[in-house]
Amino acid sequence: MEAEIKTRKKKWRNIRLLTYCSFIAIGIFSILLLSFIIYIKVLGPPPLAIPQSTLYYAADGTVFGESNSGEKRYWVELQDISPNAVNAAIAIEDRTFYSHHGFDFKRIGGAVLANVKSGSKVQGASTITQQYARNLFLTMDKTWKRKISEAAYAARLEFHYDKDQILEGYLNTINFGHGAYGIEAASQFFFGKNADELTLAEGAMLMGIPKGPNIYSPLKNEEKARNRQLLILREMKRSGFISPEEEKAAANERLVYIGKHPYHKPEIAPYFFDAVKKELVTTVGLDERAVELGGLKVYTTMDLEQQKIAEKVVGESISEQSDIQVGFAAMDPKTGFVTALVGGRDYMESSFNRATQAVRQPGSTIKPLLYYAALERGFTPATLLRSEPTTFTYDDGKSQYTPQNFNNKYAKEEITMAQALALSDNIYAVKTHLFLGEDVLVKTVKDFGIHSKMTQVPSLALGSSGIKVLELLNAYGMLANGGKKLEPVFIKRVENQEGKVIFEAEEISEQILDPNLAFVMSHMMTGMFDPKLNGYATVTGTSIASQMSRVYAGKSGSTNSDYWMAGFTPGLAAVVWTGYDQGNEITLTADKLYAKNIWIRFMEQSIKGQPEELHVFKPPSGVEAVPLDPHNGKWATNMCPVFRLTYFVKGTEPEEFCTDHLFGL
Repeated sequence: MEAEIKTRKKKWRNIRLLTYCSFIAIGIFSILLLSFIIYIKVLGPPPLAIPQSTLYYAADGTVFGESNSGEKRYWVELQDISPNAVNAAIAIEDRTFYSHHGFDFKRIGGAVLANVKSGSKVQGASTITQQYARNLFLTMDKTWKRKISEAAYAARLEFHYDKDQILEGYLNTINFGHGAYGIEAASQFFFGKNADELTLAEGAMLMGIPKGPNIYSPLKNEEKARNRQLLILREMKRSGFISPEEEKAAANERLVYIGKHPYHKPEIAPYFFDAVKKELVTTVGLDERAVELGGLKVYTTMDLEQQKIAEKVVGESISEQSDIQVGFAAMDPKTGFVTALVGGRDYMESSFNRATQAVRQPGSTIKPLLYYAALERGFTPATLLRSEPTTFTYDDGKSQYTPQNFNNKYAKEEITMAQALALSDNIYAVKTHLFLGEDVLVKTVKDFGIHSKMTQVPSLALGSSGIKVLELLNAYGMLANGGKKLEPVFIKRVENQEGKVIFEAEEISEQILDPNLAFVMSHMMTGMFDPKLNGYATVTGTSIASQMSRVYAGKSGSTNSDYWMAGFTPGLAAVVWTGYDQGNEITLTADKLYAKNIWIRFMEQSIKGQPEELHVFKPPSGVEAVPLDPHNGKWATNMCPVFRLTYFVKGTEPEEFCTDHLFGL
């Protein structure tokens, strides 16, 4: 009896002890669970930012370039992913995704038993949430430390984000092989379409790849990929996503694979692309990592059609046997938007951008800026100076300078500024420069947005100090828009991964030049194409005037190693430089014609079909047109054999009428 009592007491002690231990264990577990929840709460939501490809858009919305680290990633919202792909992912990876809290314990238990029985890992149990955590934050190492970290991240994801956010993130971070990460990159690579356009067969095929991209990619092993696709279709039917008829139809659908990423190093506009990337750092203020991996959307100013025309014209105009290089840029003068840019003939041979980086002597293309300064200081298109061989003494008599006209031709009489510009008379230019003072042109070019260093010497009037193509384009653009301040703009807007605008180009409306003088100067620049201004030589635009279908303002320029052509309408400005990279002398006649031919062909083809009013020079109210005798600068009469309508600021028109042709004299 006593033994039975002792046995009962011992039994109750054991029960009480076990109960106490259970309570303690439950308490400890509850404390640990509560602590874990508090820990997750304190840590807050884990950041979901991952490296994504930055895309570059032309003005019409066409993607023309991409930057990345070798992993193509294009984030799309869940609503922009085909339900076929979404359901395929859930069916094959995690059927209970919407009912569990990050961990499928029933599935985990089944996987453990299967693995124990086989003696190796034959079955996995990671949920979509766990896989997303792994894709976001972790390596693929198979260690306990990684597993614990994965569980912690998965719990944080479930605690702070809803199921659709997690599913969206998972579908955007899966590795599909071939450098494609995420469903959009995979859809583009394999099928050449957006993720929201995937058919049932395509969606099932794609969602079979992540299990092993080197094994289940249809481009590497079509048979294994096909078998896995059929497995996924069966699982989709089993899960109720599709009917048996849909399964059969998808299984019989023949798939066509593209096997090409949509955005490589741009085949078009590679120099423009590089210029934009530089602007993202220097103007927008982003670091290079953000540019390469920030998932930005960069909306540029590039006019895709103009860019194609520019590249085509450069390719067709310059002989393949020539080593001449080219720098080209075009701009909308009203906005400063750079619409086209070519930095060289072959980007693969040389990525040096001759439109934005090369500093070359502009020759006579600097003269319009000099003559604008002269107009500010009392000169007019009718101002007369003598064109004849001249030696200029400067630097307090210590130095001499003897410029020459092309082919050593001179009027040997007085000529007007309008004719001097059209014929590109060097003597007139240097006389004007020295009369104004050598510092005046240095200051004026800065007003026109040219920042390259200018040397105060007589030859500066003939373009002896180097500038960049983009700088000259900016200066001519200011004349075209009536004197408003310009800065070359490559980027209209930048959006981050969330679609938030982080940069937007500012509209510039500051008036820098006198609009009346800017128009007078622009009209004078139309003279290079007008034979009425022929004199001791023909106007410098004669060789391309026959190709013109409208009025252009322009100026050519040359040195021994540089040939330029620059000009504009109110709606489009363009500048071309041609020469050898090493500054070798240009001797072949054909090589000297490239700049002008490229310029006129680009302008004509780009403007064709555009509204006429965009490209018509409209005089402001402060100027007046005068019938001018182009040789003596006086009012032309009915007796004058030639006259040209020439614009003057009101009050500065010539006072004398031409009498040279009275009575046939």
